[in-house]
Amino acid sequence: MMVRVSRNHALLAARMVAILSRSLSFPPYTISTADFGVTTATSVRYPDVMVDGAMGNGTDLTAVQPLLIVEILSPSTMPIDFGPKLEEYKTISGLKHYVILAQGEIQAWVWSRDDKDEWAEPELESNTLKLGGIAVAIDLKELYAGVVSRK
Repeated sequence: MMVRVSRNHALLAARMVAILSRSLSFPPYTISTADFGVTTATSVRYPDVMVDGAMGNGTDLTAVQPLLIVEILSPSTMPIDFGPKLEEYKTISGLKHYVILAQGEIQAWVWSRDDKDEWAEPELESNTLKLGGIAVAIDLKELYAGVVSRK
């Protein structure tokens, strides 16, 4: 969980939630921010944005069926997002996608789990974020509009 984030970080997280909310129906999908946790094999993490595919109940402190986890890259979190978090998130049964968004340029790294339950090599995207596991495609120009020009 990040506190004291940059404006670009906050804008990207808010826009991702808005875009996902337009694309995925509630119920069953719940879209959350860093206030809500996800249990990995070794810890509880608080991703910047997450899609849970099951409703659970109002007292849950972590996702029931996490399908998508998005982290927004910050200089201080880069080694963690590409290292321990990546490995921990891969241990989550049923997780379909892990996405890392850059802040300073239109760029997304996408790890996806295939039908054989294996993780593919990451794809570097700069046009469309294709999330087949949840049947969503996100135009990165829309997501990043006005963000990368703010320095």
